[in-house]
Amino acid sequence: MTSVSTVTKETVIKILEEIAVFLELSGENPFKSSAYQNAARNLEKLDIDFITLVKGKKLCEVPGIGEAINKKIEELVETGKMAYYESLRSSIPPGHLEMLKITGLGPKKIHALYEQLGIKTVGELEYACHENHLIDLKGFGKKTQDNILAGIEKLKHYKERRLYAEVANDAMVLFSMLADNKDVNRVSIAGSLRRLAETVKDIDIVASSAQAEKLAGYFASGPQVAVVSGKGITKVSVTLRTGINADLRIVADQEFPHALLHFTGSKEHNTVLRGRAKNRGMKINEYGLWRGTENIVCQSEEEIFSHLALPYIPPELRENMGEIEAAENGNLPVLVDEKDIRGLFHVHTNFSDGAQTLESMVGAAGEMGLQYIGISDHSQSAYYAGGLKKKEIERQHKLIDELNKKCAPLYIFKGIEADILPDGSLDYPDDILRSFDFVIAAIHSNFNMPEEEMTRRIKSALQNPYTTILAHPTGRLLLAREPYAVNIPEIIETAALYGKVLELNANPHRLDLDWRNCIHARKRGVKISINPDAHHAAGLADISFGIKIARKGWLEKGDCLNCLNLDEMKKYLNRKKNN
Repeated sequence: MTSVSTVTKETVIKILEEIAVFLELSGENPFKSSAYQNAARNLEKLDIDFITLVKGKKLCEVPGIGEAINKKIEELVETGKMAYYESLRSSIPPGHLEMLKITGLGPKKIHALYEQLGIKTVGELEYACHENHLIDLKGFGKKTQDNILAGIEKLKHYKERRLYAEVANDAMVLFSMLADNKDVNRVSIAGSLRRLAETVKDIDIVASSAQAEKLAGYFASGPQVAVVSGKGITKVSVTLRTGINADLRIVADQEFPHALLHFTGSKEHNTVLRGRAKNRGMKINEYGLWRGTENIVCQSEEEIFSHLALPYIPPELRENMGEIEAAENGNLPVLVDEKDIRGLFHVHTNFSDGAQTLESMVGAAGEMGLQYIGISDHSQSAYYAGGLKKKEIERQHKLIDELNKKCAPLYIFKGIEADILPDGSLDYPDDILRSFDFVIAAIHSNFNMPEEEMTRRIKSALQNPYTTILAHPTGRLLLAREPYAVNIPEIIETAALYGKVLELNANPHRLDLDWRNCIHARKRGVKISINPDAHHAAGLADISFGIKIARKGWLEKGDCLNCLNLDEMKKYLNRKKNN
């Protein structure tokens, strides 16, 4: 499950939350499930060092953590395992965990289906729906049955893909395992993962070795491997214990750069490269580059591109989105890098729905070496997220003023994530909006508006003089919720016309603005703010996912708002506010 060295507060919170779900799936007393949910919630709000509390036998002092839960947490921290969690998880039919991914189908309904119809798998559920078994079932009915069928179709559509963040850790474990093997000459992650795609189907790895058969056996027998679906001398296909598929391609060392190039680029990019080689009297594939019968030796991808009269094209750009033409004309972007980021906006605290105090979030930003942080809790209409009323705003602003005196040179900007109301207005009158250094406008309701109405709604918000940034512009949740109907080219044009900033939300479940639209926004001169949308200190690190997508979207340092230094940012926000 986990090892002692990796047991963090976040690990414990995740396990407590899963226990709460398992208990609901098991039909246990709802108070029991609530106890674990409350314990997880209170741990999330904890500012004191978690491990110190556990070692000092003081965890019981945290509200909601009684003796029974405390013992289980201590067991997890001390041994890396929790017997109760393992036992509970093994008692749940695996199909029930998959059913949780179906929109509108929660643990209680899943348990009811199991109790009344004996349904254990998604396949059985789909059959029951087609047979209309849910229509007369208490708590269900025809509308619920239709919604479940639609949810199953969406689940099928997304089933083969995973979030980048979900796959990247497994990929790095495999990469490290191979890099440490003495029989490996060179190794690299390839495929859509190397291209930094927001979702990926599987893990592709290319390695060179003179001991191919031995290396294939080593990879297939790795501790992460659950199933070996194919094993030859040049290719090994496995399914990991996490359910993710992985392919290892083993080549001779002289073939390595060619295999890496081939298994990195999209099909469309590779097709254009082959055509370019052909036009120059050459042939290129995963094994090499030839001019007639002459094998042109290349030690790296850079050398291959050079023979094709091109500069090196970064992996994330290899999508046939104009990168070949840009390389040919010397117009490849100098891509933004993590070191270019000077500060972060879109940060929540426990003033609204954040898990930690303002002081904690500011402290975490300081530890990251940032020059500034923009606090933006939810506005008053977001009652479900503890949206701020006028008095709470005043209280927060007073605290920020105090912290700005204590925390210099780190600077805290006063902001808000203001709901865009259905008519396109923002969630506060002008006198309150004027009190903020910046305003992030966001859609959090009425997602089902027709495209023309939704587009008009967002354009109206962008025309508001107090709007600084448009948050998560399409509202998508990757592999979970489609974007709402909106004309993004019109939104980009409006942002360009009124000098507004579009957010690239770095939460790995969002990564919105889509990288393809980042390319278009850049062409129109629209600034992008790469924001973590952090609800706890660990969430600030999500900025790295946003930077990956920014790079994939051709963004340079100058395209990104939060690459401005503190002085530049103060001038920028003052100028926007006083226009």
